[in-house]
Amino acid sequence: MNFFLDILRGIVIGVANIIPGVSGGTMMVSMGIYDKIIGCINHLFSRFKDSIRTLLPYGIGMAVGILGLSKLITVCLERFPLPTGFLFIGLILGSVPIILKRIKGDKGNSVSIPAFICGFVLVVGLQIIGGGNGTDAAMNMNPLLVIILFLMGMIASATMVIPGVSGSMMLMLLGYYNPIVGTISRMVDALITRDFGTVFSCVGILLPFGIGVVIGIFAIAKLIEILLKRYPSQTFSVILGLVLASPVAILMETGFATATVVTILCSAVTCVVGFVVALKLGD
Repeated sequence: MNFFLDILRGIVIGVANIIPGVSGGTMMVSMGIYDKIIGCINHLFSRFKDSIRTLLPYGIGMAVGILGLSKLITVCLERFPLPTGFLFIGLILGSVPIILKRIKGDKGNSVSIPAFICGFVLVVGLQIIGGGNGTDAAMNMNPLLVIILFLMGMIASATMVIPGVSGSMMLMLLGYYNPIVGTISRMVDALITRDFGTVFSCVGILLPFGIGVVIGIFAIAKLIEILLKRYPSQTFSVILGLVLASPVAILMETGFATATVVTILCSAVTCVVGFVVALKLGD
């Protein structure tokens, strides 16, 4: 049962990582598994069996979320942006009690206001900068593009792991979001139609990106583990700021320009659903 629930948690993280403005790291925090995943990544080789056993269901879920649900989420964002956005806002807000408990559990320490403000301003600032969206990069395979894709993977993964900072938004700013997500979508379609020529072509693009993602995750995870050990309350205060700024970033991305009464009511429902799901998955 726990294995199945961890797969569901992984799906939520995977879906979050492909939505601009939403952070997979935030979803980890909201479900109370952030420390555990960071610890397993950092001790993958020293505690290989235990780490793999812990990470496997999350990895399966993330693969399902990214490969299997990317089209569904894209359609939902296009047709129902506000209810979909509020679903993730609910998921994010459900993490706040967990974070506050961690801060108060650190020998009675309280929220560090300067650290909180830094985290909050960082996310909102990135969203403001990203409002214009970068021009999509050309994906003509050559040695330079391989290096660039590797670097994009490192940047994206580092920001994916940090709560509140959207790896998808960073890719969008740099002009690689639509090309990467489009390549994933084409590969899924090619697998369904057994067009293996297209599959291999897509793999050629995604492989250097994926290698960069793996290396970036290991690098940032080690830094975060050190910060959590040495400055736990300050680190979680920054995380609280990052997390509470995420709903602002999502609303800036979706907006209320075309909202109707029905849309707002549906959004309220999806927000509550997201909040309850976060609480349940965080148990």
